[in-house]
Amino acid sequence: MSTVKFKGIMPALVTPLMEDNRTVNTKIAEDIIEFHLSQGADGFYVLGGTGEGLVIDREQREIMCEASIKCVNGRKPVIMHIAAMNMNEAIELAKHAERSGADAIAAVPPCFFYYDNDDLYNYYKKLASAVSIPLIIYYHPGAQKTMSPELITKIFEVDNVTGVKWSSGDLFSMMKLKDMTHGDMNIINGPDELLCMGLVAGADAGIGSTYNAMLPRFIDIYNAVQKGDITTASRIQMETNRIIDIMLRFEVIPAVKYTMELLGFPVGNATFPMRHLSDAQKAEYEALLTKAGFPFSR
Repeated sequence: MSTVKFKGIMPALVTPLMEDNRTVNTKIAEDIIEFHLSQGADGFYVLGGTGEGLVIDREQREIMCEASIKCVNGRKPVIMHIAAMNMNEAIELAKHAERSGADAIAAVPPCFFYYDNDDLYNYYKKLASAVSIPLIIYYHPGAQKTMSPELITKIFEVDNVTGVKWSSGDLFSMMKLKDMTHGDMNIINGPDELLCMGLVAGADAGIGSTYNAMLPRFIDIYNAVQKGDITTASRIQMETNRIIDIMLRFEVIPAVKYTMELLGFPVGNATFPMRHLSDAQKAEYEALLTKAGFPFSR
């Protein structure tokens, strides 16, 4: 049975932090959400990799969770990333997300230690059993080197597991997964630079970091693909990738956060020890953005 619930373009929200580099700035988070809603966001992904969830205090994660859901107020779906190094904490975060009104939870696999396929299956099964809302697998090679289509298909058989955020550039395996699950699994493209290709390969939606700064561009890519206008989608993707390439040079999260500053949202720095851009780096970054055509006109 199809579990395709999430479609369209959903920003992976940055988490605005105060000067202490720890406390969530809920006012700015609300401002960003309203900004994205006005641009046409189809939903929000909160406290994932871009949102630095794994390195933010549990108390602050819960504050960001509650503030985001309250601000969205049912206008669009909210997916809350709840993974933690400690399994019990992940379960508590999952239950908190459900109580707060999240439409779904998501989780990367457990990291650092070696876990085989049975371990990963049991991990997602336990998480899924803790709540009644959908669970989305978050496959990122940086968190877990390999999660095969066969393994994800098996996990998909678990009650409440409905989709996967596919943050790998291996579109062949993504297409294989789509085929193995008969198109029923909700596959969400992760790599921003491959949104056009991911959608053509069968992804139902996109979640991305750089959507924070360039949401209308990704909406245009999505809409063009839905219309079958791959030429236009490819052109917009190529133009957008020039900005993504610059962001990659300065590290994505610090770069995206500083870009939000340029757009008028004081989101603070990335969590230490992630890079904090120096004044010289900011000047160089701004010059490169301008040369590449940012900000884009729609």
